[in-house]
Amino acid sequence: MFGALFDLTRPLLHSLDPEQAHELTLKALECGLYPRAGGRSDPRLSIELWGLRFSNPFGLAAGFDKDARVADALLAMGFGFTEVGTVTPRPQAGNPRPRVFRLSSDRAIINRLGFNSAGHAAVHARLAGRPQGLGIVGVNVGTNRDAADRASDYVAGIHCFSEVAAYLTINVSSPNTPHLRDLQAPAQLDALLGRLAEARQEQVAAGKPRRPIVVKLAPDIAEADLPGIVEVLVARAVDGIAVGNTTLQRTGLTDARQSAEPGGLSGRPLFMRSTIVLARVHQLARGAMPLIGIGGIDSGRTAIAKIEAGASLLQLYTGLVYEGPALLARLQQELAAYLEHGGHARLADAVGCRATAWAAKPLPAV
Repeated sequence: MFGALFDLTRPLLHSLDPEQAHELTLKALECGLYPRAGGRSDPRLSIELWGLRFSNPFGLAAGFDKDARVADALLAMGFGFTEVGTVTPRPQAGNPRPRVFRLSSDRAIINRLGFNSAGHAAVHARLAGRPQGLGIVGVNVGTNRDAADRASDYVAGIHCFSEVAAYLTINVSSPNTPHLRDLQAPAQLDALLGRLAEARQEQVAAGKPRRPIVVKLAPDIAEADLPGIVEVLVARAVDGIAVGNTTLQRTGLTDARQSAEPGGLSGRPLFMRSTIVLARVHQLARGAMPLIGIGGIDSGRTAIAKIEAGASLLQLYTGLVYEGPALLARLQQELAAYLEHGGHARLADAVGCRATAWAAKPLPAV
């Protein structure tokens, strides 16, 4: 029913400014106007990581529920997990509007939101107020645009959310905060991760939970730079790597007018590059930590490719904008069918099974 309803309402939603449509969607979720999962996920799709059991590998990526307004509604829809944020220590408005642009013919979106956020205190209050045990909610933490010491902002995120987040994602890969991606350089990344490890140990010493730390990388990292970055992540024993964020790539887009807008591109055009980078990270890390595959997931085929390239978990967002909420059930059905026909007893058996082939593909130009 909700799939048909989306088909009817999509022209209306897509006639609105993208941020207006997004706010309308959030309000609908807050009011309980969303499809509930029809039952438990196929047990073969479950995966256990970090002492957590994900009922299925599909999560909603950060950027949709920036301020933790609808986390439980998303879990009730059938997502195996959701990630709120990116959250900055102090509230900030982000970049001026307009700052989100649909490229409908390319099934893509360009955004230059710039970490618009209600801030740590507001997001913490919402997460602390939700009933525990309802599902897995991660928190994606970032830095204020005017921060004098960006590492301190990430440390503040560790201290703020360790008690209310199932895991924490360190976003050093958004293209919309000036020089943020500089933190991916090996020396800077190593220094940042050292401070985060100290912060987490302080939390543990104070009797608080030891939360997994995931680092979110950009898909635009140069081929020559990737080995050094992954070497740092492995040496610092991060708990996971997310590949990747939005891209500055514009190759092959058909919407000439909208594609000229500055910002990060998400959606179908991101699929190939992000999946190749994912496979290369999988090979470089040699199984040292699980990977989250992001970028261009809008069908069972693309979800399966991410798993085969090395992802244990998957995140989507732009695919939902174009395919609607029925996409989540289709993805689960197609992934279960893939396991059945491929002879895999469980999802973990398929992770990385074609990583070598994916890693050997040439990277599309940025």
